[in-house]
Amino acid sequence: MKTSLRALLLDFDGVLADTEPIHLRLFQQVLKGEGITVAEPEYYEKYLGLDDRSFFEKIFKDRGKEIGAGKKEALIREKNEALLKQVSGGSLLLPGVVEFLQEARPKYHLAVVSGALRNEIQAVLKNAKIDDLFHLIVAADDVSEGKPNPEGFLTAIRLLNRDAVPASEMLLAQECLAIEDSPWGIEAAKKAGVKCLALLTSYPREQLTGADLFAANLQAVKWKEIEELFRR
Repeated sequence: MKTSLRALLLDFDGVLADTEPIHLRLFQQVLKGEGITVAEPEYYEKYLGLDDRSFFEKIFKDRGKEIGAGKKEALIREKNEALLKQVSGGSLLLPGVVEFLQEARPKYHLAVVSGALRNEIQAVLKNAKIDDLFHLIVAADDVSEGKPNPEGFLTAIRLLNRDAVPASEMLLAQECLAIEDSPWGIEAAKKAGVKCLALLTSYPREQLTGADLFAANLQAVKWKEIEELFRR
């Protein structure tokens, strides 16, 4: 069915901001006190794309350790506080982000749909002075399950319809494009019925099966390809 593009639902880490190396370093830091190590190859293969809650649950399970709710929340808080200190300096945006958003904002509804915590996302966007370009943010704080569960995308569409879209022009999932960099994000988008553009900022193309389009980063996105995708 032919549709028109009306909304862009963008992941944060690895799509808008170069924060994945920071996440890995801080996970390693807070896990050190728990006697757990995680190397970069393992992180990118098994854990990148998970929200903090899911990450700690999975790595403790993979190491044969128990993690209670109190311990999990303490580790999330420790890592979050450390990350906020890290992002207070210069811009962490990936190449082409500002230009892409400035071109897209007059034409489409823009939402961040991310497994990062809200205050982390807001800190980076505010520091880069682009926080006013988004209609809304759906963060880890706003969902009960992170990607690959589609809840984040479905929540974004629901909130756009509630807060940004006229009631007579309801936004449909097939009128949205997700922009993702991980297999988990792509899976979540497809489960939500949303087309997906995969950026090759974190994984090679062969690991991002299921995406409808590919680009090296937002700087390399071709709008003609996106328009053609929504004419099919």
